[in-house]
Amino acid sequence: MSTVSGDRVVTEPSVLRALAHPARLAVIDLLTSTGKTATATECAEVAGLSPSAMSYHLRTLAKAGLIEEAPGRGDGRERLWRAPMTGLTLRTEQDAPDEDKRAFSEVVDLHLDRLVQRVRHWIATSHEESPEWYEAVTLAESRVVVTAEEMAMLRTQIRELLEPYQRPARPEPPEGAREATMALIAVPLQGPEVHRKDMERKGIDGPG
Repeated sequence: MSTVSGDRVVTEPSVLRALAHPARLAVIDLLTSTGKTATATECAEVAGLSPSAMSYHLRTLAKAGLIEEAPGRGDGRERLWRAPMTGLTLRTEQDAPDEDKRAFSEVVDLHLDRLVQRVRHWIATSHEESPEWYEAVTLAESRVVVTAEEMAMLRTQIRELLEPYQRPARPEPPEGAREATMALIAVPLQGPEVHRKDMERKGIDGPG
């Protein structure tokens, strides 16, 4: 498993269940991506909820240790919240109980839904972008043939490449910089034996 410095590794089912709500994921995204503090009202605006409804979700996240109270801004009228980490790495053990696996799967599904929504929003509004940003975007899938060790190595190298460009490492980004999302998904397409036979059938890796 590879994590970025400052990430929290989440394996506990109770914490995974606390994350399994779109509004709570929106709050975590806001607080970890910016590194700033936010009130219930500000969090509610991001999640599309009322401040009173958001207060419940904030308490749930705080109970799970995913957010914490921050020092006030001076007037003391509203509580401020912050994330004690810069990101999350979700993980479940291979032999975990089915209930734990369901909690993990639910959070992953929500993350994937958010990613797809962002990509679709870009496609729908890309005609309004400048040529520079339009050309900078990529939607690509790369097929690789690797061992498990090589895939783990690639995952680490890619995450290390991205780390200097993440918000915590760039408190003062250069002029023209915008927040962007880059998703890393690395999963094997087939079991090793099925893949070997498929390669042999295509004449790529078989007796000649």
